[in-house]
Amino acid sequence: METSTNTVDIQKAATSKIENTDFNNLAFGQVFTDHMMICDYKDGAWQTPKIRPYGPLEMDPSAKVFHYGQAVFEGMKAFKDEKDQIWLFRPEDNFDRINKSSERLAIPAFPKEHFFAGMEELLKLEKDWIKKGFGNSLYIRPFVIATEAGVSAAPAKEYKFMIICSPAQAYYSGEVRVQFSEKYSRAADGGVGFAKAAGNYAAQFYPTNLAKEEGFQQIIWTDASSHDYLEEAGTMNIFFRIGDKLITAPTNDRILDGITRKSIISLAKEFNIDLEVRRVSVKEIVDAAKNGELKEIFGSGTATVVNPIVGFGHGGEKYDLPKLEDSYAGFFKDKLTKIQYNQAEDKFNWRYLVK
Repeated sequence: METSTNTVDIQKAATSKIENTDFNNLAFGQVFTDHMMICDYKDGAWQTPKIRPYGPLEMDPSAKVFHYGQAVFEGMKAFKDEKDQIWLFRPEDNFDRINKSSERLAIPAFPKEHFFAGMEELLKLEKDWIKKGFGNSLYIRPFVIATEAGVSAAPAKEYKFMIICSPAQAYYSGEVRVQFSEKYSRAADGGVGFAKAAGNYAAQFYPTNLAKEEGFQQIIWTDASSHDYLEEAGTMNIFFRIGDKLITAPTNDRILDGITRKSIISLAKEFNIDLEVRRVSVKEIVDAAKNGELKEIFGSGTATVVNPIVGFGHGGEKYDLPKLEDSYAGFFKDKLTKIQYNQAEDKFNWRYLVK
């Protein structure tokens, strides 16, 4: 059945997969909802957004995304409160960041009205996929790929902006130990580290696999020039607690400007937690671990919100962190998730109601 709004062309799926979905056993990012949003860029302009039944794409083998990696993405979540209202968390930040990422890869900016109209219509269609209850959410993946056929080494003239959705449960990856990188780098000055470019993540897989062989789950990346400073962990921003002081590296063109990271910084200021945003040296953290002052390391990101780290390795040595009852990681996760699920006051106006 085809319908339309003023700005979105909608074709509904004939049947739904929801009845055959086990919401009690969801592997993250493996199950997708019934519909997807598609918007094509051609003839120098973005066309009318469309919502279509979820399914495969047909693309030319010479599409430039396959050859030159023009691809960026975002990660977001939708939450349902006890009144069946659907909420997003800081979606304008995601919109701004995907266009910032796109600009760095010479991809044309996506219009704000298309982004929000398309996403909201999609979420209304998929409202039954968003389950109530703490920990349940709908993961939203906007992305852009270059679709123009041809292998000339130049920016594409045609693109496809899409949004797909995946139901998610509380993200738990077990105990996480990280290795401080001494050889490989995630990004360099002047590069694309600040962008959510697909290739950034592909380049992480090999060194992460090497770390896994040594018993670590992720890497904390160090600066490319000296490997003396800690920057970002796997797919997360990273925080360190020395005594009662919280420390995180400043964003730059090597480090992603994480939305959860920014939210934690705001909450730390709100609750008068001693916070420093500055370069963090490997030596400082190793010394703090040796003398017992290092209390916590935790990562932050959309999928996990806050992910405690139980230990790290560097220079052939391994260090375990203490188990705390009143951790900063637990404090921030509780505060953030209650705001996201409309269970606490939102002093920062971070919630966005899907109407």
